[in-house]
Amino acid sequence: MPELSTVDLKGKRVFLRCDLNVPIKNGVITDDGRIKASLPTIQLLLSKGASLVIAAHLGRPKNGPSEEFTLAPVAKRLSELLNKGVKFPGQVKGESVANLAASLLPGEIILLENIRFEPAETSKDDSERASFANELAAMADFYVGDGFGAVHRKHASVFDLPKLLPHASGTLVNAEVKVLKTLTDNPERPYGVVLGGAKTSDKLAVIENLLNKVDVLAIGGGMVFTFLKAQGKEIGTSLVENEMLDEVRGLIAKAEKLGVTLLLPTDIVVAPTFSTDATPTLVSVDAIPSDQMGLDIGPISAISYAEQILRCKTVFWNGPMGVFEFPNFAAGTKTIAQALTQVKGISVVGGGDSAAAVRALGFQDSQFGYISTGGGASLEYLEGKELPGLTALDLG
Repeated sequence: MPELSTVDLKGKRVFLRCDLNVPIKNGVITDDGRIKASLPTIQLLLSKGASLVIAAHLGRPKNGPSEEFTLAPVAKRLSELLNKGVKFPGQVKGESVANLAASLLPGEIILLENIRFEPAETSKDDSERASFANELAAMADFYVGDGFGAVHRKHASVFDLPKLLPHASGTLVNAEVKVLKTLTDNPERPYGVVLGGAKTSDKLAVIENLLNKVDVLAIGGGMVFTFLKAQGKEIGTSLVENEMLDEVRGLIAKAEKLGVTLLLPTDIVVAPTFSTDATPTLVSVDAIPSDQMGLDIGPISAISYAEQILRCKTVFWNGPMGVFEFPNFAAGTKTIAQALTQVKGISVVGGGDSAAAVRALGFQDSQFGYISTGGGASLEYLEGKELPGLTALDLG
């Protein structure tokens, strides 16, 4: 596959698959990080004299087009960031969209409506996806894959379309793969991984794959309570996956056998209800009240985690330590984020909620070694899985 920087695209129409899946509340984008991360590839293509047909998804619409999942606010924000007009046809395909694409002049941009409004995009039927990919291919001369957050999906615009056009990977995808290769192939040691989020089941495979590679593994977020219950502790009304208890006991034993430092909290911030105005109480992990739920790791645990992080030369973090959206339960996540900004090596924030958390808590992207745009894609890469979108771009 050619390097994008070497390809002659003057006067060509490029189909650019981006990841513009940003959080939107009441029609307002609350974190435009993924849009900004797409700008270098967009600007490179424009500088080469190409016109662009950009496709992206937003959320997981179940029943076709809906106002909730429209990319209209994204088109507006992209136009502001580029300081140039972005045409938004309000549809993914059709005669009017095809004609608009055909009429593009060098330097002009179309952003298609949410590509997941078309059921064929996510279809499990290979022929349905292939047929849709052919319609998309007719709009362009060249394909660039830069939507890292979707490369773990076998979707038409990610997997099938690159096969139909000359193609290259974008600068964002190249940067993501380079960082993940560093984490998996030759990390500088000590190597620490911090995992949070709600469910152990979401992270089980990555924990199993990383246990042989890491020196320190710190666990936070809702998944903590499955670990604590596996150790026989009272967890009150905290989130738990009872069906995972045996697997978790196995992970704890494996970590001990391998000599991995497994960090679990010693103190927890609890509350009677899951709400932003719930009264927080700090307790030992051995004294969680039966009628309370844990919503953050405690300050002693957060400091202990931070100390371990700061002795590492490579750190990967995916998943907040608590309910960071509620100010009373954001301290654990903020302490971990602060520690990552001080790592004397490479610190990688693994996309999704972690990326949203660091920005919501007032940190700048530049304070970290790298902020990934793809939480799920990053985790599957670290699990050792083959990612369809990277395979299609000859990067798998």
